[in-house]
Amino acid sequence: MIQLINKIQDSLVGRCYIAAIRFSDKYLFSLLVLFIRVWMARIFWYSGLAKISSWQTTIYLFQYEYKVPIIPVEVAALLSTATELTMPFFLVLGFMTRLAAVPLICMTAVIQFTYLDLVEHLYWAILLATIIFYGPGRYSIDYFIYYKVRVIKK
Repeated sequence: MIQLINKIQDSLVGRCYIAAIRFSDKYLFSLLVLFIRVWMARIFWYSGLAKISSWQTTIYLFQYEYKVPIIPVEVAALLSTATELTMPFFLVLGFMTRLAAVPLICMTAVIQFTYLDLVEHLYWAILLATIIFYGPGRYSIDYFIYYKVRVIKK
């Protein structure tokens, strides 16, 4: 089996395939994660803007439509609005990206289980989990900081 793998790796097709995989891992996946970061930031940003456009309506929705459990309605509205207006900046810049995705995935879970049961929220959770587990990619401040720290330590 190992001989077969070595033969494939040494062939022209094998070398091209390995080069394509390396290129994809190095650049294309980071582009995909950048797209995911911008997409998710856009969703939450516009939701936050809608909330601050009419605070009275937001409070009404949290009180009668969303029926937020446990915490007071005003606190829930304030926390969700603040999160939706701040975390998108972190996602787009790629700064503290994993930490920024955590409250967004928590909000997605709360929305899914208390208000609307939509498949779309599961997609959001998968995309945010991708950011949390795999990081923001090369096109981010996090990558730049990590790379600089790694170079300095050597």
